[in-house]
Amino acid sequence: MKDSIQFEDVLIYFSKSILAKNNEEDVLWDLAKNCISKLGFVDCVIYTVDYTSKTLIQKAAYGPKSPNENRIYNPVKIAIGQGISGNVALTGIAEINNDTSKNPKYIVDDQHRLSEITIPIVIENTVYGIIDCEHPDKNFFTQQHLTILSAIASFCSIKINSIRADKRLREEQENTLRVKQELIKLKLKAFRSQMNPHFVFNTLNAIQYFITSENKKHAVDYLSTFSKLIRFYLKYIEKEAVHLVDEIDMLHWYLKIQKLRYEDQFDYFIDSKNISKNGKASIPSFILQTLLENMIEQAIYKQKKNYTIHLAFTIKKKNVLVDISCTSDYNKTKNRAIPHYRKQFLTWKDQVQQFNSLTDIDNQITFSCNSKSNNDKIILTLPNLS
Repeated sequence: MKDSIQFEDVLIYFSKSILAKNNEEDVLWDLAKNCISKLGFVDCVIYTVDYTSKTLIQKAAYGPKSPNENRIYNPVKIAIGQGISGNVALTGIAEINNDTSKNPKYIVDDQHRLSEITIPIVIENTVYGIIDCEHPDKNFFTQQHLTILSAIASFCSIKINSIRADKRLREEQENTLRVKQELIKLKLKAFRSQMNPHFVFNTLNAIQYFITSENKKHAVDYLSTFSKLIRFYLKYIEKEAVHLVDEIDMLHWYLKIQKLRYEDQFDYFIDSKNISKNGKASIPSFILQTLLENMIEQAIYKQKKNYTIHLAFTIKKKNVLVDISCTSDYNKTKNRAIPHYRKQFLTWKDQVQQFNSLTDIDNQITFSCNSKSNNDKIILTLPNLS
């Protein structure tokens, strides 16, 4: 009865002590220390298994191997399968050796001891490490020692698994936060590119022209459109996705303003008649506008005539296809210097590449481009995030 009570007390002490630790190293050092102080052993070494190098590495110890706190004197490595500890790491089965002088597998570390007990620490059916205790006397270790150490090894594996799970969760949360921050930065970069001073000032100047020429209907119409565009930006700047119907409305507003800014030097058509029939869809925000901005600025810079943009949308289960076709009359232009403000535009391919680098493979954007004479065709496959 006394042994039973002592057994329970030891397990309770070990469980409380181990579960109070917050990292793997502290768990292993605490385990080694308590094997000496609570179980009366003279030597305890904790190994972890490195499956890359196929070796056991001494990580914690108490006794002659660790004369100083949390420091191992002359740490050794043992190949998996070599020696008693290496064999237990290979088989995952605990061993008691009552007379190591008769066991050819015994490896002398700091000095020869005649008794050895070796217990595997198993995490998710894989040997994580080894508890290896030795004693100078023969027949020192008992089945009760084996039972106690096996239970302690289980506490250790539970705690280490919990520490690793917590670490993975923190890393996932940190990575999610980092990705969100990077996506917001990317959207801000797109926002700055699209709302560049030339776009804003030219739009306001055009609206001012309608006001001064007393064309109040056009002035109110374009001012309202410009206001809707700004509200859209403010609403979606921190959101990962935008409803496709809202995105199409935004594209109408944006292209309408650009036509005003460039005095009808291009035209556009958006085919959205099938959107309502195919259900709802959401796509990454601030992608399509960058593409259209690049196309319009290139067309204006190259002085293309009768430049027309056609957009068509097709909703599928996992993605949204955007078919963009651009046509124009042949126009041979002379080389001109690119205006400085256009050099600062975010290119749509760079934006797609940056977006893909921040998202998992299932939510990435793909595209194909085909150019013939004055006809360009781009097909974007956007993830359906709804």
